Amino acid sequence: MYILLFSILSIILFYLYTKANNNTKDAVINKIQIDQEQTSDRSPILNILQLSDLHLENISITPAQLYDQIKDQSVDLIALTGDFLDRQRTIPRLVPYLEVLNKLDVKYGIYAVLGNHDYVLRGQNLQLLKETLEQFNCKVMQNENAVIYVQGKPVNIIGIDDFSTKRSDLPSSYHGIEQGTNLVLTHDPNIVLYMKKYHFDYLLAGHFHGGQICYPKAYHLIKMGKLAKMNIIKGLHLQDGKPFYINEGLGQTGVNIRVGSRPEITFHKLSISFKEEKALPAM
Repeated sequence: MYILLFSILSIILFYLYTKANNNTKDAVINKIQIDQEQTSDRSPILNILQLSDLHLENISITPAQLYDQIKDQSVDLIALTGDFLDRQRTIPRLVPYLEVLNKLDVKYGIYAVLGNHDYVLRGQNLQLLKETLEQFNCKVMQNENAVIYVQGKPVNIIGIDDFSTKRSDLPSSYHGIEQGTNLVLTHDPNIVLYMKKYHFDYLLAGHFHGGQICYPKAYHLIKMGKLAKMNIIKGLHLQDGKPFYINEGLGQTGVNIRVGSRPEITFHKLSISFKEEKALPAM
């Protein structure tokens, strides 16, 4: 009798694990449109591809599969919002994914920020990760900014370093920015709760994996900050009237399974404001 019950339980667990593992191979494509105030039908559009949380130790989407999903989309800028890997030996696995992104030949380039798992690497290993990204035309941003011009309109790309590991520096991130649209890239979205004095028009983050395992809610994320306690763990949200987006990530941590979540590839259409008098953040 006990042998029969054990066999039945084993079959059920194997089925559930297989189903959860298969979820990691089923990437969802989300398309988000952000229309700012002071925009019109003539406003320039910035098409952004966001990828987050590749976690290359546990990823089921191959570079070829990723390319098939993104190759026919209009992309002006690529945003990589952290947590590429956490082991030095995994760094070579990043190269084929970066090669795929470089095939797109995007107009305004590739911008990357680092996440808490990336910072498990230390010293020369962390430097090797950064150099690998830079070798494939990714601008790694650690509390700094750069400006691009979309049909003559300035867009500030602001890269805020990881909040969860206490590396965020808002004054440095915003230092010297000019009037324009502020696009913020960061890993941990909890930073939005501390940006009342720092204007952004759109903020992109990751970190939560949409819970990765939700039963039925991602209670295990409670320790990951105030947003998780508010059940804000994925998708589009507002903070002080400003939009921010939490990507569910392409890879997984721990066990390579997903329950109640899927790997995500996100395309954002950001309307660029014509407003010239936007206030700069208080310093």
